[in-house]
Amino acid sequence: MRRADSLFARIALSLWLAAAAGTALAAAASGSATRIKEIARIEGARDNDIVGYGIVVGLAGTGDSTRSKATMQSVTNALLQFGVKVPPEDINSRNVAAVIVTASLPPFSQPGDKLDANVSSMGDARSLVGGTLLMAPLKAANDRVYALAQGQISVGGFKFDYNGNVVQKNHPTVGLIPGGASVERSTADDLVSAEGTVNILLDDPDFTTASRIKNAVNARLGPGRATAVHAGKVAVRVPAGNLDVVDLITSIENLSITPDQVARVVINERTGTVVSGGDVRISDVTISHGEIKVIISTDYQVSQPNLGEVNIGGTAPGVRTVVVPDTDIDVREGVAQAVDLPSGTSISDLVTALRQIKTSTRDVITILQGIKRAGALHAQLIIQ
Repeated sequence: MRRADSLFARIALSLWLAAAAGTALAAAASGSATRIKEIARIEGARDNDIVGYGIVVGLAGTGDSTRSKATMQSVTNALLQFGVKVPPEDINSRNVAAVIVTASLPPFSQPGDKLDANVSSMGDARSLVGGTLLMAPLKAANDRVYALAQGQISVGGFKFDYNGNVVQKNHPTVGLIPGGASVERSTADDLVSAEGTVNILLDDPDFTTASRIKNAVNARLGPGRATAVHAGKVAVRVPAGNLDVVDLITSIENLSITPDQVARVVINERTGTVVSGGDVRISDVTISHGEIKVIISTDYQVSQPNLGEVNIGGTAPGVRTVVVPDTDIDVREGVAQAVDLPSGTSISDLVTALRQIKTSTRDVITILQGIKRAGALHAQLIIQ
């Protein structure tokens, strides 16, 4: 009897695993299932911007001029560190430039890690080519130093001028120091909040997606473990005494759900780009599109006086040569072409139909705006 029960349990387990594998394969094949880590992040794991002020030396006469008082004072302060005292007004060199140094401090950074440092001129320097950044401390918003930057600047551009002739490539006053910043202080990355929860923050807040994440986490960890706080946040309760938070987060972020999407159409009028999701639909609508061309051409003719109006001694009073404009206006109206679209038509079908009647990209944008105003476009229209 026990052997039969054991055999039945193994068969049931095999059927359950097969069903789960089939569901996973179907979701992967459909391409709709997405891991939580790809649409959300864990609160506390974030980048931090750091910034600092420094000077670049070694420039070939392309640095700041004496009009940049901050640069001259910075050179004086730097020399004082080595026991050399020179007043700022006695410095007359264009081999130095004042710069702002920026970097991004990734989460979980440790002392000794290397970061890329961006260097930007803040004076009237013409180029940073060949320059070297002296050690510059980089601070965060809390005014604490988290990294030190120093090294040779890679500009990737140039600028040469002579006698008013200028040849320039890219931006020679902005450069990069690959791995030029060294982390000196680690950040406090608190993954567990004071309430004892791990918070999942959605990249694109949505109530339906937050609810699906909550249900998926409860199905994996047990009922009541996850709570949807709002459209952009799901709180997962950490059991007391559970110190292995990494495994908990790993099990959460690898869960697959189907995120809900809001129908949107994004229009960039500057480039003429139209981007829409596949779930955007249009109700019954008829589009009539035509164009009117007005051509105005002006010819200037010269009117000369008759010989009878001219005396022997010269031109009679009031008689002169006159320039007479001859303007011709031609109006050409193209035949309006109509496109009839049934209910449920997608943006792709609409654009294809408009292309068949040789509609330009700018006209497509105008037509989409008109359809939205008519109430037939069931999507958010975002104009950039």
